[in-house]
This record gives sequence, structure tokens and C-alpha cells, in this order.
Amino acid sequence: MQESLSGKTVLVTGGTGSIGSEIVRKLLASDVRQVRVFSRDETKQFELAHRLHGDPHIRFLIGDVRDKERLEMAMEGADIVFHAAALKHVVSCELNPFEAVKTNVQGTQNVISCALANDVEKVISISTDKAADPTNVMGCAKLLAEKLILASYFYRGKKRTKFASVRFGNVLGSRGSVIPLFIRQIKEGEPVTVTDPAMTRFFMSIGQAVDLIFKASELMRGQEVFILKMPVATIGDLAQAVIEIVKEKNSIAGEVPIKVIGKKAGERKHEKLLTLDESETALERDDMFIIRPNVEYEVFHDFKPEEYPNCRPAAIREYSSKTENLMTQEEIKKMVLSIKELQF
Repeated sequence: MQESLSGKTVLVTGGTGSIGSEIVRKLLASDVRQVRVFSRDETKQFELAHRLHGDPHIRFLIGDVRDKERLEMAMEGADIVFHAAALKHVVSCELNPFEAVKTNVQGTQNVISCALANDVEKVISISTDKAADPTNVMGCAKLLAEKLILASYFYRGKKRTKFASVRFGNVLGSRGSVIPLFIRQIKEGEPVTVTDPAMTRFFMSIGQAVDLIFKASELMRGQEVFILKMPVATIGDLAQAVIEIVKEKNSIAGEVPIKVIGKKAGERKHEKLLTLDESETALERDDMFIIRPNVEYEVFHDFKPEEYPNCRPAAIREYSSKTENLMTQEEIKKMVLSIKELQF
């Protein structure tokens, strides 16, 4: 990664978010020429600048991916783009579907158009497990964003720009994630609110998520979706593990009740990272799946699976949190305690 980033100018959309800011931090630890943080919120930019101690390699740019003219100015001279800007909360997108489309779909189209106009080398777009066989607005919008990234091939012409997506599960410790809510509820003596104890989710840390992004940027040949293999837990088991950790660390006595509140708008009981149809053309490594373009399609005849190291054809199956082995309580605790962003 160090070699491929050396001397590069990198733009990070949504660069003040949980994922975006970690991308920025790791980029600054490499030999990049410049990192551009592109986001809407000046307060978050101020806070990130303070945490980075005025690093001279960083530039903060106020803007929105919905604004193509501003985005094109920000992307001028950029070599690599990490596209992390999104509306990511399921309920918020259900209640504001027009806004979800403007940011997640139109915003991604703007990123593609501006990257091509500026002859950017690589674009890596961040997606979600909600995009696999989607049932809610956020998932549908992110699936369409994935499809736009894949279809960018047909608009590229002779330009060098390559595009790929990465799919995440639930990112522990990210802004708006469930564990900080559990911790606050326990400390304030409130019941821990759980939608459905039997609900299952894929989990990963912010660090794992960002490592996948950088690994994808190294492996990509263009038009892939990279999916990290990650562990599964029920929401009930996760809540119980967090309760035990917080009680121990804060010397809290007595029982902490769990209150079941039911699924929220747009939520489903189990998530998918890889559908049955996608598995038919996917490659598999010990750490990830790689969904390739349809190799039967004319323009991808030069697509060579052997270009990806340590890969094999994926088993033809659906990769779902419903059917994967669940973590034990000890494994969940170890995972939660490894999240440096959490304040117990």
C-alpha cells in the first residue's frame, strides 16, 4: 500500500465520518503528497483537524457529493478517490427516501463523472450488506450505487480510471452504531433496548473495515465488489456481552434489564453479504469474497481470475448471517473490547 500511495493526491468523500476519518488517518501515516477531506460539516472538519494536529499534508474542503460542480473542483489533480460519503441509517433513509437517492445514488454518479473528467487513477466506493438482495430504501440506493460503479466501464472510453466497491457489515464503534447506545443506557441505569434478540448481524471493527478498503485498492482490476468475511452474532448476545463488560468496568451491581422494542422501519431479521446468484461468478480467499463482472459479457473477456492472489472459485451458496456460525459470548466480548473507539 505504501508504494502505491507514495506521492499521490487522495480525495476522501465523507472524510469526517467514522470510516472516512480512519481512512484519512491511515493515509497520513503513508507517504502521500496530499489528502483532501471532502465533507459537509465544518464542525466535524474542525474537530478532525484538531485531532490530526495540523498535519501539513491535509486539506479540508467543504462540499456535498450532490453538488457536481463543487465535487469536480475538489477532485482536480486527484489520483485516488475513496468514496465514503453516504446516508447510512436504515430508518432515516426509510423516512427520507428522496434524500437517500440524492446522496447515495446521484452522489455516486457525480463521483464517477468527476473522476472520469479528471482522469483519476482509482475510485473505491463503500457499500453495505444491505445492498445484497435489498429490502429497504438504504439497501436499494446502495445497490444502485454499486451498479453505477460497475457500469462505469461503459462510460470510461480510453481513460485510465478504475472503479470498485467494498461491502461492509455492521461497523462496531462507528457513529450511530448500537454499542455506544448500549453503554450509555447501562451507565444511566436505563433498560438496554434491543429490537429483536434473535436478529443476526455481521460485525467488523473500523480498523478491519479500513484495512479492507486499502486491500481492495491494491487488488482491484476494475468493476469488482470486495466483501470481507466477518463473524456473526445475535443482537441479544451482543447486548448481554456489553452489559457484562460495562458492569465489570464500572462496578455496577444488580441486573440490567433488556427491553425488546421490535424491528425498526426497514430492518430485516438477518443480513446477507453475498447472494446465491453473485456466488456463481465470485472468487473466494481466506479473508474475503470478490464478486467479478460477468465474464461471459463481451467487454470482460480479458478478465483473468488468476490476477488475484490466493483465490479460488467461491462455493455456490448464499452468504447470510442466518446460516453462518454464531460467535460465543467470550468471542463477542473479545471483539467488543478490541474496539478502541468505545468508551466503557
